[in-house]
Formats: sequence, C-alpha cells, structure tokens
Amino acid sequence: MPSLPLRVVTPERQEPLPSQDAVWQRLLAEAEEGASRDPALAALYAQILKAPSFEQALVRRLATLLADAFLPAEALGSILLNQVHAEPSIGVSMRADIAAVLERDPAAGRLLEPLLFFKGYAALQTHRFAHVLWTRGKRDLALYLQSRSSEVFHTDIHPAAMFGSGIFLDHATGFVAGEMVLIEDNVSILHGVTLGGSGIEKGQRHPKVRTGVLIGAGAQVLGPIEIGAFSKIAAGSLVTQPVPPHSVAVGVPARIIAGTALETPAESMNQALAEGSYETFAYTI
Repeated sequence: MPSLPLRVVTPERQEPLPSQDAVWQRLLAEAEEGASRDPALAALYAQILKAPSFEQALVRRLATLLADAFLPAEALGSILLNQVHAEPSIGVSMRADIAAVLERDPAAGRLLEPLLFFKGYAALQTHRFAHVLWTRGKRDLALYLQSRSSEVFHTDIHPAAMFGSGIFLDHATGFVAGEMVLIEDNVSILHGVTLGGSGIEKGQRHPKVRTGVLIGAGAQVLGPIEIGAFSKIAAGSLVTQPVPPHSVAVGVPARIIAGTALETPAESMNQALAEGSYETFAYTI
C-alpha cells in the first residue's frame, strides 16, 4: 500500500483535483487489498472500487445505510450527489474528517474503516449533506436525513448546526447538537455529548465550540455559551458557563480550571486533567 500524506489543509476549502487526491488514492489501494483478502465482502468494497471519486464512494455507502421504503438507495444517492455538485467544497471537509479519524483514533489503521464501518464518521457526513439541503431551502429533505441518521446512527444533529472541518466524532452514540450550534475546525467529540439549549427561548441558544476543543464522553454543554479554543470538557461534566481558551471544565456543575490545557486537546485526545497529570477526567468529577 502506498504511503500517502493524510492531513488535509482546509482554509481555502477548494475541491481537490483527482490527480492530487492522496486520500482517495489511498482509499482505493486499501479497498483493492481488502477485496483480495476478504472476497465475501466484494460487494462492499465495490462501493469504493467502482466509484469514480471519493465523494461518489461516500454517497454510495451512505445511500445504502440510510435508504428506506420512502427513499430507496438509488434515489437517495442521486439527492446526495446533487448536494456535492451544489457545494463542491463539501468534499474537502469530508476528507479532513476521515483524516482526523486516522490521526486521533488508535483503533483505526486504515481509511477504509471509517468510511465503511464507523458510524461516527457516517453520521457526521450525513449531517454535512443535510446542512447543504437546509441552506438551499430543502428543509423537509434535510429533516428527513436528520431523522434517518438518528434512527441508523443514534445521533441527533439539527441540519442547521454548523460544523467546521477536521471533526472527529468518536463512537457517536447519543450525540446531540441543537439548531444554533457552531463547531469550528479540528474538534474532537466523544459519545453521549449534548450541545443543547437551557430553555425555550428563540434565537442563539446553543453553544459555540471553538477550534481545537476536546469534549469528553457524556458531557452536557448547555446554553448560548462559548467553549474557548483548545479547551477540554471533562467526561460527564455539566457546563453552563463560558469556558476560556486553553482551560479545562470539570464536574457537575463544572468548575473552570484556567490555563491548564496547553497542547491541542482535539489532536492529542489527552483526557488528563492537566499537563503532566495522571489524574484523568473520570476521577475528577
């Protein structure tokens, strides 16, 4: 298998040229290797090998997973592919997300795994399609995708929620994000996390999560608050107040420990309370 760079640079959010698409070339190589090793899964690998691009391979996979009696796979695939044509830059974010899985999840050794098997990645990409539909005024289709993703992947992400690139949604089960949520680039979120409101008010009522943040499993982040860049939210914490950059929020209700998150938490996935500490989130709540 060729050794190819995985990190995807996203600032300009331009569609990569096929000849320069290292992620797609590596994925093809992994699918060919998988097909030769496990011929019983030939039809599964064919969703990649018979696709002309990364986007179309992903569309085929998601359409198979999300199809139902109302929208069969072929019809759903056509709808999803139309969103790629309407918003070509979506493919850059999709590549950045899959690269983030390999960079941050020690259980993942191939690009093949998140694309074919990891529901966190699938749920996130389904949301990207739903968000494009939502912004194009096709709200019922967007809500339909949200509903199907909730049923299949056990996440509930409002189509209006805005996600940056390089997002790692680990395990995904029980993840909830409300309508006004904003998540910037390079954020890692574990299972059971809620980014929700704290009342019935209209307008901005959900959190903004800045770049480089790590949110531990089961954390509840509620209200129109900002989680500052390169911060950590401890597993199981209840956060209802803003968290400054480079800080840790821990406990129920969360207390803020300022200036203790010195690395890039989303990339290191280091869930220790502080630099050099062996006291982890699980024991500090």
